[in-house]
Amino acid sequence: MKIKYLLLSLVIITFTACLDDDLEAPGVAEAVEITSGDADFSRMVAMGATMTAGYTDSALFQAGQMNSYPNIMAGVMMHAGGGEFTQPYMSDNVGGLLVGGQPFGGPRLYFDGAGPAPVPGTTTTEATNVMPGPYSNMAAPGVNAVHMLAPGYGSMAALMQGMANPYYVRMASSDGASIITDALAQSPTFVTILSGFSDALASATDGATSVTMGTQGEFQFAFGTTMGALTQLVPYGIVSNIPDVTNNAFFNTVGHDVVPLDAATAGMLNGAFAQYNGALALVASFGFMTESEAAARTINFVEGMNALVIDDGDLTTIDLTPLGIPLVLPNMRHATADDKILLSTASIIGTTVGGNPTLINGVSVPLDDTRVLTANEVAEIQSTIAGYNGTINGLASQSGWAMFDAYSFFEELNSVGVSSGEFHMTGDLVMGGFYSLDGIHPTARGNAVLANAIMEAIDAHYGSNLSDAAVDAGDYPTNYPPNM
Repeated sequence: MKIKYLLLSLVIITFTACLDDDLEAPGVAEAVEITSGDADFSRMVAMGATMTAGYTDSALFQAGQMNSYPNIMAGVMMHAGGGEFTQPYMSDNVGGLLVGGQPFGGPRLYFDGAGPAPVPGTTTTEATNVMPGPYSNMAAPGVNAVHMLAPGYGSMAALMQGMANPYYVRMASSDGASIITDALAQSPTFVTILSGFSDALASATDGATSVTMGTQGEFQFAFGTTMGALTQLVPYGIVSNIPDVTNNAFFNTVGHDVVPLDAATAGMLNGAFAQYNGALALVASFGFMTESEAAARTINFVEGMNALVIDDGDLTTIDLTPLGIPLVLPNMRHATADDKILLSTASIIGTTVGGNPTLINGVSVPLDDTRVLTANEVAEIQSTIAGYNGTINGLASQSGWAMFDAYSFFEELNSVGVSSGEFHMTGDLVMGGFYSLDGIHPTARGNAVLANAIMEAIDAHYGSNLSDAAVDAGDYPTNYPPNM
């Protein structure tokens, strides 16, 4: 059986803008005098994870780093006394890196005419070829709130044991350094920090199964300690709270009802699930589950479009073998509009298991829980983010630093869109202009819009006028060519 479903390959995409041959980020025309207000931008340090580092199109690479929002901001701040902004540039534009010659992460994605595809080639960036910092951009993919405090997080010995971050290893000032100590070693006058984004993202992209977000107490300790160390020594800065990652394109592009069936195929599938449905009814009649849960778990296909079949770990586990009844029910059901199918799941929907034409992923075989965020999992992640943001907002207020409401910015983006100059960007994958091909991280143009929004928050707090030199989003690309 061949299942066809609507995916990105059906969208006709016109990409705009390409990088300059030398990959230099657009500059800022100094049309008016730009001032720092009450702040001091002479030594800016950026702290965070993937988004701050310039991660885009599912990888970290040179061009993406050049168009990271902190680097864009630094270009504007130079007109108001800002100094040089250094970044631990990757060796190429393939994306990802090598650890002892073995690939780790990447390569980046590009649009090959049918959909996102990895660029050809192998990266030349080797994590063990250390380029000791510290750097102005101290962000690295995979950095959680607690990682900023961890001594040895950039240790080569720890990396060989799988206990360090290879992106930080290649830029740490020493084996015993931590991100916070490397940041403070530069005596920064201004710091930008986005912490907790990676914590939420790691759980969400795992389907909230084996990877869970830390407790509110754990986050409060980690972020509170980091902020305490920063504000004790750094006079100025801006704190960003955390967007609701479940609202980005990665979780809202693939529909839950993407299985088209004719009447004959629907009937055949219903016959295959008849025994399972009958067992549900029997179990409910004995009171081992409610009638409503039994109805929600019933698998029924019809002619036309059908919902995917998914595994749901929150369903009642039915194992009657201890009672001498040889019955163990799988925890499966049809997906609903409240469930979110991961973008990465699109590639396996409709494929067969082991080449068996009767075992079809998402149809006769439920999608693994790691490939779906159920409604309950979405609610749990959103609740945890709300708690984290309560901590962030409170500490930001106490610090005297500026505050950027990233949560509200992304809510607006994902609901009605945001405008910048002549451009209106939405949360739609690719066509919206903001999200890159990975559905999570901004395009270069998205980073430009984000940088402008953050600078507006800085201006409002410190009386600077960085916004008068806001970058033109149209000067930044929405995609990168495969060969550059």
